Amino acid sequence: MIESTKETTLPTEYGIFHIKSYKDEQRREHLAVYVGDVCGEDIPVRIHSECLTGDTLKSLKCDCGMQLELALRYIQEKGVGAVLYLRQEGRGIGLFNKINAYVLQEGGKDTVEANNLLGFPADMRDYRVAAEMLNDLGVRSVVLLTNNQGKIDGLAESGIRVVDRMPLKTEPTEYNRGYLKTKKEKLNHML
Repeated sequence: MIESTKETTLPTEYGIFHIKSYKDEQRREHLAVYVGDVCGEDIPVRIHSECLTGDTLKSLKCDCGMQLELALRYIQEKGVGAVLYLRQEGRGIGLFNKINAYVLQEGGKDTVEANNLLGFPADMRDYRVAAEMLNDLGVRSVVLLTNNQGKIDGLAESGIRVVDRMPLKTEPTEYNRGYLKTKKEKLNHML
């Protein structure tokens, strides 16, 4: 981690959170949004990769925005927890390439095939930065809010103990059924 900001508060429609920003060695900026005393064990944590189309524009092609909202609501209701918002758009391929992948998907390719045709692996995300952020916040072990085995493995490889997993269940839409099927069948998501 190159640097981090000090903590401040962020009032939202879900409640009031603490917020802190980080820069990694590539100068990408990441965000920790948290509530309560997260310094300790068994802290509920969502590792969320940026999805401009889903998080901000509320795209129905994915379930990203829905999962982010569920996680923010959950930690606010629980009174403790964190959402780490990582700048790894499109499973790490970036927004420009993600839109190109959308074009290929409209032509019948699934998300993995589209990434591969663009010259990328299915998933390029790296969770070392998340582990560093958790260490900075004092989180020693997590209950991970995820459907993605890759996130569990990535955190464990980076030295963060995952004591349990809490699934984030969303309702499929007519637009994301194929996307969710691909996540389950090709990316080992637990849906």
